[in-house]
Amino acid sequence: MKFKWFYFLISALVIIPGMVSLFMFGLKPGIDFTGGSLLEYKFSSPVNIEDLQKSLTEKDFQVYSIQESGNNTYLLRMPSLEKGKAAEVKNILSAKFNQVPEEIRFEVVGPTLGKELLTKTIVAIILAAAFILGYVGWRFKNNKFGICAILAMFHDSLVMLGSFSLLGYFLGVEVDTLFVTALLTTLSFSVHDTVVVYDRIRESQKLFPKVDFESLVNKAITETLSRSLNNSLTIIFMLIALLLLGGVTVKWFVAALLIGTVSGTYSSTFTAAPLLVLWENLAQRKKH
Repeated sequence: MKFKWFYFLISALVIIPGMVSLFMFGLKPGIDFTGGSLLEYKFSSPVNIEDLQKSLTEKDFQVYSIQESGNNTYLLRMPSLEKGKAAEVKNILSAKFNQVPEEIRFEVVGPTLGKELLTKTIVAIILAAAFILGYVGWRFKNNKFGICAILAMFHDSLVMLGSFSLLGYFLGVEVDTLFVTALLTTLSFSVHDTVVVYDRIRESQKLFPKVDFESLVNKAITETLSRSLNNSLTIIFMLIALLLLGGVTVKWFVAALLIGTVSGTYSSTFTAAPLLVLWENLAQRKKH
């Protein structure tokens, strides 16, 4: 814990660029939030993505993005289209590339659903934070444990949001319902790991009531660090395998989980515990 300010500096170096990006560029919302149509076509032979986009824009169709989702398979994100317009898109592509593409998927998401999803996401995070704060505060008989756990949880939220703001600006990565799933999963994982550290601190306080708080925190971290690393590494190895071998459709979902897992493992030990020590030190100074 004597290096706690160094840990805070590392967090700041990760969070601040992301926050600057978030305020300057924001997040790039996917179709789940903005509304629109998803069209996925499989061609019998490879086609050029630029030619594919150009063939549609020349016919006054707006195309948000096109990405390869499989072998000769392409995913088009466009404004909301009726079934007739979707058939027209298919005819344009057939004429352009002299082959009839197979329609794998045609989905339309209304902007109302997008707004509702965004509202529910914010409410879910607030409710999760409130319940975790209440439970941890009650379980440890002290609100400072709950508040520090929530601060560490928001640390991970800022890391993920900032990371995806940067990825959205530089690589065009969009946030969708899968990102929301990854975000909420990360928050629960982060708090779970934090509670393990806090529980060991509480046990040490009962066993060694005369030992100073910072030493007890060091003891608790030493005893739980190998367990946290082993637990997290098993998840990280699996996510790296999925990132390398999984399909395009889950690539950024897995990347979000990977960022969240690394951040959650770090924050449980190097953010939540130092915050607790800082709180205790300030409380002791006020007493004196």
